[in-house]
Amino acid sequence: MSGELPKPRPEFASPRAGAAPAPLQAPAPTRRAGAPVCIDSAQLFGSATEVQISHRGALYRLKQTALGKLILTK
Repeated sequence: MSGELPKPRPEFASPRAGAAPAPLQAPAPTRRAGAPVCIDSAQLFGSATEVQISHRGALYRLKQTALGKLILTK
């Protein structure tokens, strides 16, 4: 034995003095085959009130109303 202690594994290492601990990361979500994809409308619209969606050669418009409802038109 050399008398040295084993180095701590990174996930258990103590943070440096004054440093914020690293945030824990959740595992990536898994989806069942055929399960619907959920997209938050804020991510879809950003600061816009209307987005255009191209689907099978047709152009659709998805609008947000003043009351927060969604309207999809072709």
